[in-house]
Amino acid sequence: MLLNLTILPGDGIGPEVTEQAVLVLQAVAGAFGHELKLQQKNIGGAALTASNDPLPPDTIEACLSSSAVLLGAVGSPAFDHYPNHLRPEAGLLRLRRELGAYANLRPAICFPALEDCSPLRVDLVRGTDIMIVRELLGGLYFGEPRSIAGEPGSRIATNTMTYGEQAIERISRVAFDLALKRRKKILSVDKANVLECSRLWREVVTRCAKDYPGVQLSHMYVDSAAMSLVQRPKDFDVILTENMFGDILSDQAGGVVGSLGLLASASIGGPVGVYEPVHGSAPDIAGKGIANPLGAILSAALLLRHSFQLEAAAACIENAVGAALNKGFRTADLVTAGKRPEKTSAMGNHVVEAVKELAAAARRESA
Repeated sequence: MLLNLTILPGDGIGPEVTEQAVLVLQAVAGAFGHELKLQQKNIGGAALTASNDPLPPDTIEACLSSSAVLLGAVGSPAFDHYPNHLRPEAGLLRLRRELGAYANLRPAICFPALEDCSPLRVDLVRGTDIMIVRELLGGLYFGEPRSIAGEPGSRIATNTMTYGEQAIERISRVAFDLALKRRKKILSVDKANVLECSRLWREVVTRCAKDYPGVQLSHMYVDSAAMSLVQRPKDFDVILTENMFGDILSDQAGGVVGSLGLLASASIGGPVGVYEPVHGSAPDIAGKGIANPLGAILSAALLLRHSFQLEAAAACIENAVGAALNKGFRTADLVTAGKRPEKTSAMGNHVVEAVKELAAAARRESA
């Protein structure tokens, strides 16, 4: 199969972790007989520096002409004084809208080798396997009107949360379809005791559940969900929620399983999916070669699964990450006291070698 990809390294540690994800994709493509076609474009701060636009037209064109997009990260304090429409994050939001990526999937899995990396007790975190399904094109991040108005000292800031029934229904069905392939449980998270958007959200999700009688649906307010996520994380299966709540809870889930550097994401629903690690640009460690590339590498696995339906190749990457961790390799965010952390490139290389070993073993078994 031809894997036609646009690579957007972005800002901060984005280029460092994306490079390792591409190396892993090359190893997997070689092992499974696929052809990679790659083009690289700018986004975020890198694009602002080059062309004064956080999402240049040629980047959009490249993304729309490809089969999937692998993104590193966007954002830098150097652009904090820019107006909203020119901030690096504005480019990311526009990209999601241009590609129609309304469903954000964020798995949070506790690898057995990393049980001692969680701040929680091992017995609490062991077996945690959560899929957070976050609505990505609505809510406060996209609602209008939005403004900061008035004179200094008496200014008023306004953001608007808006959700329509169709947007709620389409993300709900993504979550229910995923639940059917997992443990058949969905927790819908909202704030229906105070927000009209959440009341409509709960009503529509409950209505959709009637089409999935095999899936157990429950509801929880976001504050209670945040507490329960650290009290009993392994009880959760699929978490369905709106844009901002999903953003917050998925970062919390990263802490639960050991590090935000482990979390991958898939933004799907439109013609081209966007795959990126959850951790952001982390400018404080950019260029030091110590970033954890596993979130980017696991995002590449999601890319193969959701954009190309290459389940065996996707599982090979995920198993290779597990194999590297089982051998004791750790980046700085995961290393325990007295152990030597691996550099970004070294960790990527361990996963590449594990991919080759697993693929070779699979070929021997099938021979």
